[in-house]
Amino acid sequence: MSSTTGGAGAVYDRGYRPYEGPRGGRRAATLALYRASIRRALGLRRSWRQKVAPFVLLGIVTIPAIVNVGIAYVTRDRIGNPIEFITYREYVGVSSTLLVFVALTAPDIICPDRRQRVLPLLFARPLTGADYVMAKVGAIFSVLFAFSFLPQVVLFVGQTLVSDSAIDYVRDNAEVLWKVPLAVVVLAGFYAVVGVAIASLASRRIVAGAGFIGLFLVSSITSAILTSDPESVDRTGSLGALVNVLALPIYLRDLIFLGHVDPESPLTGVAGGGLLAVTAYLVVAAVAAAVLLYRYRWTER
Repeated sequence: MSSTTGGAGAVYDRGYRPYEGPRGGRRAATLALYRASIRRALGLRRSWRQKVAPFVLLGIVTIPAIVNVGIAYVTRDRIGNPIEFITYREYVGVSSTLLVFVALTAPDIICPDRRQRVLPLLFARPLTGADYVMAKVGAIFSVLFAFSFLPQVVLFVGQTLVSDSAIDYVRDNAEVLWKVPLAVVVLAGFYAVVGVAIASLASRRIVAGAGFIGLFLVSSITSAILTSDPESVDRTGSLGALVNVLALPIYLRDLIFLGHVDPESPLTGVAGGGLLAVTAYLVVAAVAAAVLLYRYRWTER
């Protein structure tokens, strides 16, 4: 049997060594995915174009607080008490900027994973579907909470500094120190779980974003139609107000700050309106969470 001598081969010693660092389990993998999702939502470690939208939106939601403090500072020597054209209660959910942020970021951290087929790679780690959902929803929630809470801090600190007595202002407004964080948690948690759930149903970001905005827009219009009564002179409440998905966290915000439904709310006059609002809020959030767990159930196998 003849053999042919080929070209001489070369062996290179690359010095490959096994990983000897710490090895984390599910908790470490979930935390890593959570951190990566926050960085992606904020555009960190990405091009400057990806950083424009989140930080511009943060500036927009902070403008009312800055303006309020500025007016209070200018008029504090002319009027007895500083002017407040926006209250802490109104500031929670007053801007649609947060909706735009969720419509942009929730699809951005969810859709590429499915479209680019990287989910099998992610779940090669000690991750379950519930861990994945927790990391993604937690990331959006954390950013939303920061974007909603920071303007409130600016407003509170600014009003304290421009008031005649900082101690008196803090004492008179001490209740907002727990009401604001609780209301922001209610708002951010709702937007986060609903936004990520809708994003999980699409593989393209523009479709997911349009679906999120469309849900709130259509539900608001439908609720307005159901609650309007052209033949009624007196303002009466209607159960149709519960159809408005956008308003559900606002109803709970009013319950936190006022202890009851806002007199200007479409739920005014409805027996047990506050309890119904809480129930509707929980139902929508539960449905969104169930959709997420269903979408990623196969990863448990």
